[in-house]
Amino acid sequence: MRMGAKSRPALATVAAHMTRIFSGIQPTGQKHLGNYIGAIRHYVTDQDLGEAFYCVVDLHSISVAYDRDTLAENTLDTAATLLAAGLEPDRCTLFVQSHVPAHSEGAWLLGSVAAFGELSRMTQFKDKGEGRESVSVDLFTYPVLMAADILLYDTDRVPVGDDQRQHLELARNIAQRFNSRYGDTLRLPEAAIPSTGGRVMDLQEPTRKMSTTGGTAQGTVLVVDPPEVVAKKVRSAVTDSGREVRRGEGKEGIANLIGILAVATDRTPEQVEAAYDGQGYGQFKGDVADAVVEWLRPLRERYLELRSDESELRAVLARGAEQAQAVAAPTLAEMRHRMGFR
Repeated sequence: MRMGAKSRPALATVAAHMTRIFSGIQPTGQKHLGNYIGAIRHYVTDQDLGEAFYCVVDLHSISVAYDRDTLAENTLDTAATLLAAGLEPDRCTLFVQSHVPAHSEGAWLLGSVAAFGELSRMTQFKDKGEGRESVSVDLFTYPVLMAADILLYDTDRVPVGDDQRQHLELARNIAQRFNSRYGDTLRLPEAAIPSTGGRVMDLQEPTRKMSTTGGTAQGTVLVVDPPEVVAKKVRSAVTDSGREVRRGEGKEGIANLIGILAVATDRTPEQVEAAYDGQGYGQFKGDVADAVVEWLRPLRERYLELRSDESELRAVLARGAEQAQAVAAPTLAEMRHRMGFR
């Protein structure tokens, strides 16, 4: 039973708590290899660990400049990618953030216990706001909305990339502060960050994270890129002037490819290094390209099916919103009650 659930109004009984998994992904264009390795593939494997909730966080995407004419299309595109990767509606709940009003109200309530200082220290806010004359309030309060996303579902496990670790810690701090002020109400989530491939770098600028918004086009492998495009991008990856396939200082490009190949072929980085001991970069990069192409092939084929007929996709999202609202609403009601709203 969730902490504090016994005092929740208007509920006669509360079911035993199952392990809850929650994660969200922004609909900022088509998803890339870093998204897949760092988060999406873990969504798929986590489906059977408990009750899994996966959210296309369209509200987060408007915290920076965006194209309103493509927002809805990008949202559907992201949902299609998640289903193509292996999410199954009978094993998880997939929904769109703006379709569940509890997220927005929950963020406002949690904002009362979030501190200006801790939000101003968020690395993502600093990075995205640097050099801009005007930064939106949404970008500043982004972590509070993320906290609401997670905490509304009594989440235990949050599969995220390493770049979201700071936001997850803030969500825990906010939950602890809420519980301290109003009584035990919110469950403290734990991050599930992959040990291998948690941070995939741009193939052309391997000191920067792969990104569709801040990376290079040639260095960003989209999961739905045609096979020949994927292969060309990988084979053109920037490495260094050496020949040794190993990780180390000054070998960021090779280390990135080692991590990618390890994930795509279900090996450890150490096993990849041993397999290519004494070999040059040419054979290695060719093998990485071939492995990534084959690894992504089923995802791309399923994605094209879903996008050719969106009726299934829209039905899945509609059911998901109903299921998510049914779980989030009681938590929101308890938060309101604890805070004194009547």
